[in-house]
Amino acid sequence: MSRFFATGSDSETESSDEEVPVQAYSKATNFQFSDDEEEVKRVVRSTKEKRYENLTAIIKSIRNHKKIKDMSSILSSFEDLTRAYTKALPVITKEEKGVTPRFYVRCLAELEDFINEVWEDREGRKNLSKNNSKSLGTLRQKVRKYIKDFEEDLTRFREAPDQESDAEEEEAYDSDQEKNDAGSEEILRDLKQPVEAKSSKAAAPSKAVEQDDDSEDSIDWGSDSESESESSDDENQYQNQRERFLKRPNVEKEEKEVREDRKKDKRAKEAKIRHKVRIEEDADEEGEWETVFPHTVEKPKMFDKDAEIDVPLTLQKLSEIMAARGKRRTDRRMQIEMLFELRDIAEEHQLGNAVAVKIHFSIISAIFDYNQKISEPMKLEHWSKLLDVMQSMMKILLANEDIRMSEEVQEENEEFANPPYAIRGCSLAAVERLDDEFTKLLKECDPHTNDYVSRLKDEVTVTRIIESVLDYFERVGNNNERCRVYLRKIEHLYYKFDPDVLKKKRGELPPTTTTSVDVMDRLCKFIYSKDDTDRIRTRAILAHIYHHAMHDNWFQARDLVLMSHLQDTIDAADPSTRILYNRMMANLGLCAFRQENIRDAHHCLVDLMVTGKPKELLAQGLLPQRQHERSAEQEKIEKQRQMPFHMHINLELLECVYLVSAMLLEIPYIAAHEFDARRRMISKTFYQQLRSSERQSLVGPPESMREHVVAAAKAMRCGNWQACANFIVNKKMNTKVWDLFYEADRVRDMLVKFIKEESLRTYLFTYSNVYTSLSIPSLAQMYELPVQKVHSLISKMIINEELMASLDDPTETVVMHRSEPSRLQALAMQFVDKVTNLVDVNEKVFDMKQGNFFQRGNMGNRDRGYNRNQNNQGGNWGGQRRDNRNQRNRNQRNQHHHHKQQHQQQQQHHEQQIQQQQIIEEE
Repeated sequence: MSRFFATGSDSETESSDEEVPVQAYSKATNFQFSDDEEEVKRVVRSTKEKRYENLTAIIKSIRNHKKIKDMSSILSSFEDLTRAYTKALPVITKEEKGVTPRFYVRCLAELEDFINEVWEDREGRKNLSKNNSKSLGTLRQKVRKYIKDFEEDLTRFREAPDQESDAEEEEAYDSDQEKNDAGSEEILRDLKQPVEAKSSKAAAPSKAVEQDDDSEDSIDWGSDSESESESSDDENQYQNQRERFLKRPNVEKEEKEVREDRKKDKRAKEAKIRHKVRIEEDADEEGEWETVFPHTVEKPKMFDKDAEIDVPLTLQKLSEIMAARGKRRTDRRMQIEMLFELRDIAEEHQLGNAVAVKIHFSIISAIFDYNQKISEPMKLEHWSKLLDVMQSMMKILLANEDIRMSEEVQEENEEFANPPYAIRGCSLAAVERLDDEFTKLLKECDPHTNDYVSRLKDEVTVTRIIESVLDYFERVGNNNERCRVYLRKIEHLYYKFDPDVLKKKRGELPPTTTTSVDVMDRLCKFIYSKDDTDRIRTRAILAHIYHHAMHDNWFQARDLVLMSHLQDTIDAADPSTRILYNRMMANLGLCAFRQENIRDAHHCLVDLMVTGKPKELLAQGLLPQRQHERSAEQEKIEKQRQMPFHMHINLELLECVYLVSAMLLEIPYIAAHEFDARRRMISKTFYQQLRSSERQSLVGPPESMREHVVAAAKAMRCGNWQACANFIVNKKMNTKVWDLFYEADRVRDMLVKFIKEESLRTYLFTYSNVYTSLSIPSLAQMYELPVQKVHSLISKMIINEELMASLDDPTETVVMHRSEPSRLQALAMQFVDKVTNLVDVNEKVFDMKQGNFFQRGNMGNRDRGYNRNQNNQGGNWGGQRRDNRNQRNRNQRNQHHHHKQQHQQQQQHHEQQIQQQQIIEEE
């Protein structure tokens, strides 16, 4: 209730609105406590204090849960916090003028930072329990949604997290205005006695400070509890209640001045008190903490001022720096900086190239050691330093032939004073590690951004460093080291297309021009002859075949594959070599397709495509459907084996070439063996695509690449080459597939030619039993082929006994012999084959059951002879049945052979008659 109606002391009369009965207001001026009631001291808190105390307790529990990363408890506490704040919102809106308390904003900011930190720590998230991990995701969503209403408050807080805003100080002053009795007394005195206003102004600040000092320990955030109540003397000064509350216009300005002065003093006071309260609360929650100001770590001095810097002193300092390598408390960044400083000192004092090479190699080792996780790439700043240091070291080694750097040199045998200099180290191992780090950097970048392009530009520098190491080891290295560095050079060269190779083939360039194929031949042939390890030789062969296939050297690539017998031993190779083998076979299949070897292209690609996972076999990504089949460790290992994006083979191009090749082989075969019961599938993948399309009730126009190939296959099956060619070669397919080839127009012309030929073969197989004879010029006109090409195709079909016909050259016709069975005869033969197979299977099952029956059970000695006789008799019966079946099969084969001989004799007789008729006509 209002203090102006109270007559007793503050401790006796102060109460909340809920605790004071309504009747007390009518008797407020005459209300007095008894002596017993004065002895009982009640602590009465306002609604705001209760609400704030609840919020503070919840915030404290959230901080405690954050220390142990108990996400489920943090989630429940956060929900309690939002409900408590919503409940306290009317009080905050009324008392704080709608401004969010700073401690609440601080809690939200700390909670947001904590969630982001835990969320970004992927390794730490894996260690969380299932419940905590689930609660983390829910908490993150709820916090992000909740803090949208506090964006402005959070922005102001993050700009100055350790400062108190002026608005907050004014709010604190306004909320504590009622507890300052001294101020109210002075204002009342000013209203009563305006003459004494100046003296009361001077006395007010000192009195307010004294009262604040007495209540300093009990101040809390935004507390509006009263420290003292009005005395009875103040009430006796005013005999009239109206005069007490009357506001006089002549003292309004003086009253404002008093308040402004008091606000200024109060701001400074409140800031000190709040800082003290915050320190005490932090001490209560987390123990006593000592404020530590950040300070810069001074670098240790490299040499004394009066030290004479020479080679032994520099090497001693270098050994001291490198002795800390790998230790737990070593500052690796400081170590790298000290090595760079030591290099500058050595160059300044001209200590020699040998010392410079030693320091350079130490810097390279320190940079490699900076990243402790091998699976992660190094930082870009260290990567650029590594490239510069590596280039500088190789320049010194190539320019000074008297410096020998090798792993065989022991540290005690190193020589830096007199030539020839000897240094322990291996630049080959350094460049191999450099190449591996470059691959990691490429895998880490998103291939569809400019970052990947900027990283890929570093390949020029990496290749230049590899070539410098190659030049160095060609001078001083042994055969094994040269093979290793040659392989690194090959791996940066084999997948790159060189247009000069094709220009040299066409004669546009002189024969003495050196191309990438010549470089690959020189490097690979050296490895073939000098290498002692199977792995380097195998990888060199695979890269050599890949490079030949890329430049359409089909016969050289095919001969290398056949002579090396890699398909027999590749299963025993390491995973990276098997990946290279798969890439080689894919590129070899594309080369065979470009060179019009359709069957060879299909044979090269069938092993990749029949599995249904060429993406994984070529190390170009992992299928999400198979994620449950591998563990997290296996997935991590497989991701490390992935190829960089610029080395990928287009999977849609690969699949299209495979399906088109299968179509050109499968459709004529299906037409020729339409009624064959034992027809085999050439391509299982293509056959499944064709069958799935036939099962659809409604087939629309093709959209995807597979649908285009299936539609083309259906058109070819009817002999409609024009529709087939339109489905395969069109604007959409050109954009997706055929434009990706080098010399795309030649590839498209080749495709149309093969479609015409295979459509003709399919037409003859399908409709040969309809015609008595066919005109070759009509077929040539129908399929837009030369007459000689049609004559050649039909002759091959007759020779291979695919078509029972003969050629009549004078009339240019194909005469059908009608030796093929009719549809009814073909179905009858098919039915006979199936019945024969069924009888054979039943007899085998019956034999197995008889054998098991006679050999089962425990019998006495008396019955064993009888059972043995029965077994023998059963075996004789089974043998007799088998003999009868074999005899029937022999008879059928003999009969078939006899019919075949008769057919050949008839055909020969017919040909002789035609020849005789030709001779007669000529005569």
